[in-house]
Amino acid sequence: MYINKINQSFAKLAQKSYLPSARLALFAIYFWFGLLKILDLSPATPLARALVNKTIGASAFDTSFMLLAVSECVIGILFLLPKFTRLAVYLLLAHMAIVCSPLFLVPSMAWDSFLVPTLEGQYIIKNLALIALALTVFVSLKARKK
Repeated sequence: MYINKINQSFAKLAQKSYLPSARLALFAIYFWFGLLKILDLSPATPLARALVNKTIGASAFDTSFMLLAVSECVIGILFLLPKFTRLAVYLLLAHMAIVCSPLFLVPSMAWDSFLVPTLEGQYIIKNLALIALALTVFVSLKARKK
């Protein structure tokens, strides 16, 4: 009986706080990681450099990396603004297509062996959770408008 009351109380709290918590988490992750890139402090720089070298060419690295950094900060901010949720989710999905591509385009940096990711590979794979969280925010937005 006591466990049921705890579960019900937690469920009510979660229902009230999941959407603001999800928005805040997406903001924090995106803005923080983007800021690290802007400040040239990102541990993802070597992986990004390898991807750019493999795709659009080394000469485009500085510009493309700064665009990626600024876009991450913008995506983070957009998640704090409910009116821009749809745009934030679409930008996040486009961003994910780019940042997940090293799994396939630079496999030597993403995998130690079959199904054994490097630390960088693990960093990329965790993006599945961010995608799921963003989709949850998106779906809850649609549900609230009905």
